[in-house]
Amino acid sequence: MRKFIASMAVAVVVLAAAEMATVQPAEVAARLSAKPAVFQVGPNVMYRSHRIPGAIYAGPGQNAAGLELLKAAVEKLPRDREIVIYCGCCPWDKCPNIKPSMELLQSMGFKNAKAMYIAENFKANWMDKGYPVE
Repeated sequence: MRKFIASMAVAVVVLAAAEMATVQPAEVAARLSAKPAVFQVGPNVMYRSHRIPGAIYAGPGQNAAGLELLKAAVEKLPRDREIVIYCGCCPWDKCPNIKPSMELLQSMGFKNAKAMYIAENFKANWMDKGYPVE
């Protein structure tokens, strides 16, 4: 029964990720030289401690103030610009910031926006893998 419940939980996470364009951490790390617009949409304390090089803090997507920061940060960008958002505060299936942030970007007409899929958290899925931080 536990295996069934665990497999159902994985299926739910995969379906949720399928609703939006996602990108894996390894792909983001490999694309940094192409200079995508990278926005951290999680807690400011995370951004201040360690972040993807060149990332811009865009406020936590879980509240209106954070979404306004993201909107202001992207509104002058071309709608076909490569955008990557990430949070990493917690496991993907519990993150309150990614989905509202992606919905905002989609509503603004961004066609090349992706959410970085962080299965566990930023430390485990980015820093511990040896990807660059500043």
